[in-house]
Amino acid sequence: MHPSPTPPSPYPQLGSGRNPRPEGRGRGEEPLLVSGDATLAASWGDQAGLGLGHGAFLLVLAATATAAVPGISAAGSTPESRRLTAAADGELVALGPAAPRPHALPPLPAGVSPALISWVVLEQLRLPRRMVNAGLEVAPAVAHEQAPGCQPAACLSTGRALPLQRVRDLLRWGQDFGRDWVRRQPGALLVVGECVAGGTSTAAAILQGLGVDGAGLVSGSLRHPPHKLRRQLITQGLQRSGPPATALELTAAVGDPMQPLVAGVILGCGGRAPVLLAGGSQMAAVLALAMVLARARGQAVAPLLRSTAVGTTCWVAREPGSNLALLLERIHGQLGLPQAPLAMASRLDFSPCAHPALRDYEAGYVKEGVGAGGLAIVASLAGLSNLRLARLCDQAMDHVDQQVRG
Repeated sequence: MHPSPTPPSPYPQLGSGRNPRPEGRGRGEEPLLVSGDATLAASWGDQAGLGLGHGAFLLVLAATATAAVPGISAAGSTPESRRLTAAADGELVALGPAAPRPHALPPLPAGVSPALISWVVLEQLRLPRRMVNAGLEVAPAVAHEQAPGCQPAACLSTGRALPLQRVRDLLRWGQDFGRDWVRRQPGALLVVGECVAGGTSTAAAILQGLGVDGAGLVSGSLRHPPHKLRRQLITQGLQRSGPPATALELTAAVGDPMQPLVAGVILGCGGRAPVLLAGGSQMAAVLALAMVLARARGQAVAPLLRSTAVGTTCWVAREPGSNLALLLERIHGQLGLPQAPLAMASRLDFSPCAHPALRDYEAGYVKEGVGAGGLAIVASLAGLSNLRLARLCDQAMDHVDQQVRG
């Protein structure tokens, strides 16, 4: 897989991704520890910092017809616009807000896509970005890799979201990517982000199928997560599928294409490189899935837990309508893991921003996505202050506004 071309940035750089220069971190810049042992988190941060110079960002794009259910998602104001969300976000990450893009960002009830945050961090750190289409109706019109099948999932309520062979193929693709990553870039940091409209609902379904009680704990793109509607869809899906015998059968019944692919990346890396799962509830579900798959194949889970962390935003970590910390605690207990999963949250704050679309994050209208939280954590590791990052996002919004007006 080859990195997407990176256009020149209008902003000052921290320096080459191979040798990022610290930029005066202030107090309180360290991420908030959401789950896991503080000593282990510090050790993971040290390894991630050392591996940042040769690191990269992998963005996994996928779709599920679950996103078309009225009231399930705000990743686009209408079901039709949500068909384009992943393509538009991928193009923004690759090309930036100032460049012409084939697909306009879909209208949101409020705020702006978190892909803007991701692009700003990637530009500042000059971090290579890689993109894979794991199953979309509309592909991004920028350089990307295609995983096997490249078809979106059916609604989880059908109980037949994905063909089982396709789940196996996606898992294998991810494993091959992870193995190749640690072979070519030993010890390098891999940040994995996702864009799957409706993906928090498939995440909740995977967790319930694994026996993890996530009722009321899984976040979502809506300001108030649709917990009741999700439960109805999950109940229908699991009733129609019958009891899945394996984790892969569960994914085929109620999952989405991103989940087995990223779980495969974790397994393929095998604890030999720091991996940051850049997201909230969706990445918590992927981590749980990877742990179950590892055990099923006799792979030790402890090294995977030590090398893999979930990285999200404070808007998810502090959301009153969900509880990521408790969700991870239940994953730990229900799966009998040897240690609690590592999870951190960026302290990025948009309250000083001039643009209302960014201040909407502080009001809960947008929270996470496209790797934004994890990349904000990486920016902090590289020495970019949260205040500086917020100001750069404010500048980038000028270009978004110009394109909307134009």
